[in-house]
Amino acid sequence: MLGFVINPVAGLGGPAGLKGSDSAAVQQAALARGAVPRAGERAAAALAPLAEVRAPILTAGGPMGADAVVAAGLRATVVYTPDGPTTGYNTTAAVAAMVAAGARLIMFVGGDGTARDVADAGMGVPILGVPAGVKMYSGCFAVSPAAAGRVALRVVLGQPVETRSAEVLDVDELSLAAAPVSPVLYGLVDVPQWRGSTQNRKVATLASASEQVAAAASGAVRAMLPGVCYLLGPGGTTLEVGRQLGVDATPLGVDVVLDGALIGRDASENEILALIEGRPARAVVTIIGGQGFVLGRGNQQLSPAVLRRLGPEPLLIVADEAKLAQLAGRPLLVDTGDADLDAELCGYAKVVTGPNTWAVFKLVAASIEGAS
Repeated sequence: MLGFVINPVAGLGGPAGLKGSDSAAVQQAALARGAVPRAGERAAAALAPLAEVRAPILTAGGPMGADAVVAAGLRATVVYTPDGPTTGYNTTAAVAAMVAAGARLIMFVGGDGTARDVADAGMGVPILGVPAGVKMYSGCFAVSPAAAGRVALRVVLGQPVETRSAEVLDVDELSLAAAPVSPVLYGLVDVPQWRGSTQNRKVATLASASEQVAAAASGAVRAMLPGVCYLLGPGGTTLEVGRQLGVDATPLGVDVVLDGALIGRDASENEILALIEGRPARAVVTIIGGQGFVLGRGNQQLSPAVLRRLGPEPLLIVADEAKLAQLAGRPLLVDTGDADLDAELCGYAKVVTGPNTWAVFKLVAASIEGAS
């Protein structure tokens, strides 16, 4: 049987320019900045491939799962009901109840914090994450919600699916102002995988690659034009771009630069939209090492609304050669939450690797990459 649980506030802090959604204070701050919960949308996309499943899905009550299961036209068996606003404790308790009721796979909607809560109660049952959080460094996530649903369907139907051991990683949110940011290993879990549907863990940039990072960043700086707003996304490579520009950039935020001056630091989605109003703009993004994502992992401030405002060449992608080599020929991935926008972004993208060098990579929607 399939167990299904949602962290209703997963990803809430992303578009608001916050670095997680774990605490009540952060959730309230995100709502005050105009953030809108998106976990329900991601859950619906994950459940859609399960339409042919007739067996009930073990889940938690209300927004923790049952509402989405019923809305998808599936049968819900509620084995746990929260008694108030949900926390990580509720996720762990819900998963424990699902395992006790016979779940053989736990599909969860959230980010790295939710993965930790699920792993705490998994008791050896494989887990599969539907990416919906701000941070998704762990290797237990599918590349897209739809890919998660397709893998879960194979498991539920008893079709052969291999499992692999994956790391559950998370960042101490108290250390987010520091750079570089190093994820902490919290445990190992079993994860079902099927033909590129699950992502690798994030691979950090090695200190020995610092010269390559500096060279790639210098190439991005050379490509910048006067009068254009540049949105420096999260990551060590883009942080180096900021350093070379002489601005105090943030390691995990989005900073807005115009003509070498910082006009917005750690900006939220709404702040970015206000700052680029009436100006040409472009997003400077890097690649998550080992995964290949350029959008949709840790940079949700670069929302569909922001990206559509950027024009025909919205992305300036920068990465060092070592990070590209880690991909072993796999394409770059986008997962903005807007299927039409993802399709528009697909194609071939130039990746700046040095002052006068670049590479061309295929850019695909994560939902398509995990479809076969």
